Amino acid sequence: MMTSKNDKKLRTTGRPTLNEVARLAGVSPITASRALRGISTVATELVEKVQQAAAELNYVVNPAARALASAQSHSVVVLVPSLSNLLFIETLEAIHQVLRPKGFEVLIGNFHYSRDEEENLLRNYMAYQPRGLLLTGFDRTESARRMVEASNVPCVYMMDLDPNAGVNCVGFSQLAAGETAAAHLLSRGYKRLAYIGAQLDQRTLLRGEGFRRALQQAGLYDPALELLTPRPSSVGLGGELFLQLLAAHPDVDAIFFGNDDLAQGALLEAMRHDIKVPERVAVLGFNDLPSSSYMVPRLSSISTPREAIGRRSAEHLLTIMAGNKIAKPVVDMGFELQVREST
Repeated sequence: MMTSKNDKKLRTTGRPTLNEVARLAGVSPITASRALRGISTVATELVEKVQQAAAELNYVVNPAARALASAQSHSVVVLVPSLSNLLFIETLEAIHQVLRPKGFEVLIGNFHYSRDEEENLLRNYMAYQPRGLLLTGFDRTESARRMVEASNVPCVYMMDLDPNAGVNCVGFSQLAAGETAAAHLLSRGYKRLAYIGAQLDQRTLLRGEGFRRALQQAGLYDPALELLTPRPSSVGLGGELFLQLLAAHPDVDAIFFGNDDLAQGALLEAMRHDIKVPERVAVLGFNDLPSSSYMVPRLSSISTPREAIGRRSAEHLLTIMAGNKIAKPVVDMGFELQVREST
């Protein structure tokens, strides 16, 4: 019995090929490929046939083989510093909603706030010849920066802004956010203002710097009231640092926390120790996580547009990957102060 080349390949590798899927579905290999990538121009009935054929054959897409065959993959690499932080989950969801209907696979890398881990992830993902990159912020190793520049892969930077870098970026000013936090607490009449930050990534340090600048201008800055730790940000850590600060500096009357989870921990400890908020000490958070408006008292916080940043970044990347230029490469999505009971 004669056997086709594809049949031989199927027996040799133990895996069905795209041609096998296309033949079973009664479509061309190109149509099968587009259907499996989720490209919206393929008719719904054809997509169903291809998906059914793929399921019957237990076909699994090989992204590396696809990239080698076309000299160009259909993947976009997205690197974020954390997958346990809700703000990045919201950003990733928005990115998926934009890129998946266009047929792109989203490859997510979590570098745990480590520049070396991010460099290794970049090196590994570049082997897939990605069509585009979505990177978080500008703080990375020199090797990673050179790798991105030399690759000529379209790239958009998220969360931070750098008008002088000559790159496409979507985010907001961390410095301005810190300044806004200080201005709000000063407008309430507080005089002994502290900043508590954890993780100490570049964004945490920048918002702390903005807070410091505003206090210096007001003549109220005290370096002893900055409590910074490289430990991972968490509710438990926030409560611990809150009590530590008040024990060392009982005259503190307002605290700006670099993340909402820290501020939430402070509110819980304040309740446990019968420390009145904001009568005894005001508490202001950052990022405005969904649970913050349900704390007791309700937490004042600076709301950041995580979902909107993810969506706009992905849209800009699509434009660049299509060979077009972005009319406004630096997009400031802004932020919003949410004033509630805790301040």
